[in-house]
Formats: sequence, structure tokens, C-alpha cells
Amino acid sequence: MTTEEAIAKFRDAYAAIRNEIGRVIVGQDATVEGTLNAVLAGGHVLLEGVPGLGKTLLVRTLADVLDLRFSRIQFTPDLMPADILGTNLVVEGPTGRREFQFQKGPVFANLVLADEINRATPKTQSAMLEAMQERQVTAGGEVRPLPLPFFVLATQNPIDQEGTYPLPEAQLDRFFFKLVVGYPTAQELTEVINRTTEGRKDTPDRVIDGPTLLELQQLVRQVPIATHVKDYAVRLVLATHPKTATALSITNQYLRFGSSPRGAQVLILAAKVRALAQGRFNVSFDDVAAAAVPGLRHRLIVNFEAEAEGITTEHVIHQVLREVPRDAAVTV
Repeated sequence: MTTEEAIAKFRDAYAAIRNEIGRVIVGQDATVEGTLNAVLAGGHVLLEGVPGLGKTLLVRTLADVLDLRFSRIQFTPDLMPADILGTNLVVEGPTGRREFQFQKGPVFANLVLADEINRATPKTQSAMLEAMQERQVTAGGEVRPLPLPFFVLATQNPIDQEGTYPLPEAQLDRFFFKLVVGYPTAQELTEVINRTTEGRKDTPDRVIDGPTLLELQQLVRQVPIATHVKDYAVRLVLATHPKTATALSITNQYLRFGSSPRGAQVLILAAKVRALAQGRFNVSFDDVAAAAVPGLRHRLIVNFEAEAEGITTEHVIHQVLREVPRDAAVTV
């Protein structure tokens, strides 16, 4: 397959998946495209929004369109790690002899919906760390690989703080994107009502399968990126580190900690997906900048002054995008 054919295949697959999701999900363009970009880059997604905005429906629809094995884990305060990973049970064999047998938990799926992930205790939340990073779990004294492709799409409610446990920074950093799901417009809300109160039910078609998705992910990593564009992503991340030579004034004023190296990886991979989705085999500055807010908003930690003045990480990121020049050398 030539490069042109590979790009066309990716672009057509992206458009087909997007169209099928649109048959079920009304509006939410930024959320849908962000989720799809993360999945094609091989990353996990944290969806934040109030109840009833279609976060769970989006994940289920994506699993149907991609023909992936789907499982849902409802996170609650009494959920235990074994409820996610699995546990050893005593079973009786054909000969009547009893033995331990590992029963896989719901994490052994291609697409895992971690619903209201911030309602589980830190002990249970930490059970997802190895799965998200290594695509494997250690249970029953053995390391067990997870099926590929593997994604975690988690949801959380930002306004209900009673009975919740904020995700630790180490787990937030494992999410490729954090997407904030907003309210629908009047036109979109009318369409939602029409679809859900008149007996209409649109069922999306399967567009690709797991092996094809893995091939598309491999293609993403083969996309070349010019040195000056790569340097731009590096400088964006370095500009978020307070009290350093590369820090901006707003960074020093409002941030306690900047982005980890995963932030730079996300900017590059998301930019490559965006380029391919638009039929290009070259990455532009705009591709990198488009990934900055969803890719970095959960990796920055604001200080007390920012909280007192209502300054969010999104505000800081937008200022970083305005101040960091696009074509300059990286300062070592």
C-alpha cells in the first residue's frame, strides 16, 4: 500500500466512524472528535461533565462502531480492586479435585467504561494504573496481558463532591485527553428530544474492527514531523514549568507544577492523528496547538493564588499558546 493509499484509508475510516457516531450522538463535536483522536492515538480519555449529557452513550456507541469487546465498571465507594481485575476462585475439576482458577474481571476487555471513576476509593482507583500504562494486570501472583486494543474511557461528575475521591495526579497523567462535556444548544436539545421521545432509535453500523484499528494506530506513529514543529511542542510543555528558564510570567504566577513528558507525547501523537484525519502526511503548528487544551489541562496544577482568583489551567494554556513563538529553537 502506497503512502497516499494509507492516508486515504485513514481519512475515510475516520470520517465513517465520525458519521456513525453522529447518528446516535447529537452535537458534542469537540468531545466526539477528541475521543476519536485519543483512541486512534492509542490513549485513554477522561470525560468530565454533569449527568445526562451522553458520556456513557458515547462510549457505548464507540464500542459498537469499532466492533470492540465492551465492559462497564460502575465505580462506587465499596468497589474493591478484585472487582475490577478479577480474583482466584476455588473450583472443582472434572476429577473432583479442587483447585484455584483465576476469574477475569471486567478490565479484560478492549474498551472499558470506568463510570464515575472518582466515586471509588484511592485503593480501587490505583488498580487501574498498571492496566492503563502497561496494558497488563498483576493478579493472583501472575502478570496477565490485556487484550489489544485496550482503552479506558472514564467519566466523572465535576459538581458532586460528596462521597467522591479526586483522582491522584499520577492517574490523571495517564489519560491522553481530558474532555469537558458541555450543555447542548437549543437546536441540539430539540433534536435529542425528538430522538428519545418519539420512538426513534438509530443503530450505528460497524465500521472497522480491532485489528484494523491497530493498523491505523501504527500508521499514526509513522507520520513524519518536522523538527521545528516538534520543537514547538517541546517549548509549549517547557513553558508550563514554573521557576525555570523557560517559564512564562503567567506560569510562575499561577502554577505549582507543569506538564509531565507525557504532555509532549500527547501533543505530537494527537497532532499526527489530526493531520491524517484531514488527509495530510505532514504535521503543522495548528495540529499541535489544537491538542494543547485537552492534552494539558489535567497535567497542570495551579497554586493557591490561581484558585483565589479563579484562574483555571485552560486560561494558563491559552496564554501559553499566545506567548510561545511557533518557529524558534529550543532553549537548552
